Amino acid sequence: MSKTLPINPMTRPISGAVSLPGSKSITNRALILAAMAEGATRLENALFSEDTRIMIRALKTLGLAVEDNEGERTITVEGQGGVIPVKKAALDVGNAGTAARFLTALCCVASRGHYRLDGVSQMRQRPMGGLLTALRKLGANIRSSDRDSFPLEIAADGLRGGEVGIDARESSQMLSALLLVAPLARDNLSIRLEHGTVSRPFVNMTEAMMHQFGQPFYNTKAKDTFAVTAGTPYRPPVSGVYPVEGDATAASYFLALPTVIGGDVLVRDMRFSGLQGDIDFAEVLAATGTEIAAGPKGLCARRKPGAPAARGVERDFTAISDTFLTLAAIAPLLKGPTRITGIGHTRHQETDRIHAMSFELRKLGQGVRETENSLEIHPAPLVPDTEITTYHDHRVAMSFAILGCHDLRGDGHPWLHIKDPGCCAKTFPDFFDVLESLRGRQTVGA
Repeated sequence: MSKTLPINPMTRPISGAVSLPGSKSITNRALILAAMAEGATRLENALFSEDTRIMIRALKTLGLAVEDNEGERTITVEGQGGVIPVKKAALDVGNAGTAARFLTALCCVASRGHYRLDGVSQMRQRPMGGLLTALRKLGANIRSSDRDSFPLEIAADGLRGGEVGIDARESSQMLSALLLVAPLARDNLSIRLEHGTVSRPFVNMTEAMMHQFGQPFYNTKAKDTFAVTAGTPYRPPVSGVYPVEGDATAASYFLALPTVIGGDVLVRDMRFSGLQGDIDFAEVLAATGTEIAAGPKGLCARRKPGAPAARGVERDFTAISDTFLTLAAIAPLLKGPTRITGIGHTRHQETDRIHAMSFELRKLGQGVRETENSLEIHPAPLVPDTEITTYHDHRVAMSFAILGCHDLRGDGHPWLHIKDPGCCAKTFPDFFDVLESLRGRQTVGA
């Protein structure tokens, strides 16, 4: 893919449907769970992207049998019941947060072994301290950088049980990582969540998937305490097959498209009742005035001809922060200001996402007010011939690509250009192909 990609506007409303790749969050959780289960698990509709390939490669390096078929979108993992066959290994986690945190916890529950984990420079800046502190309290021997981040060296000797607190304010993945390996501790484990977490829906996803792989439900009186029984092995689903849901975060881009150009888009097989909290972004779009309809084929977003202008909204994105970029990118086309709160933790993700969106929106001529935890956008005339810097962040690229579909000049010529479009390979390698496929679905004569 070229270093800079012009986005061709769509000159008419669309009427089309898209199928999305599997969820990254579910694929990487399922890979870890399958590795810890006793027996083979076949993932279907698995995501093949930079982040999931990092996880697949790491599991193979640890000696687990993993057979991946990208053409069929399947991955089969021969689980070893929590045993890690290779006792000395170096793992490259790139800039994949789920892989980094889940693999760190997995290596710590090995009965013995020496493991070194490292990633790219940005991963070395991302928070790990809450997870490392909790693992050390449970007996893990971990050497880390002065910042309590990568690179890490783990001298594995298993984890004892008992009670432990964890600070997951900077990333819910740290709590999820500890929950995933908790059944492999020597004794029952009670995990107390300290100070709350930034995205409870992802923790709920982890719990639900643990149950799908055979862990019993647990009950505690305190909502922020998680009691996990040791010694209950993970088991593959009865059928041996685990279907991965389509990516709800990726759905946000296509559900937003009718707000930008009109018409309707069906996201196939997307449900409000699935594992992913990010599907609640559809409710944000509904607040702007876009119609959202759930049906047997999936979720549909629609803006009818002559509908009132979509309006700006104010929303707390704490629970669905990966989708805030989608709203921020289309905010210039909304009537009135848009205010997004609850996103302070996104400053420590692939890039400082608040700063990235603020800076690029200002380049586009927008009025922007940025705080540590929020972003407020006041629409103004868009500046044509703008080149969007993506900061190696896939979500910056994809969200602004949706804005670029707006026919700013009214002549169908590109006015917005995306630098480093290849960064979308992190979670959605064929994003631009899927977006282009909708071009042929534009309503004739509209």
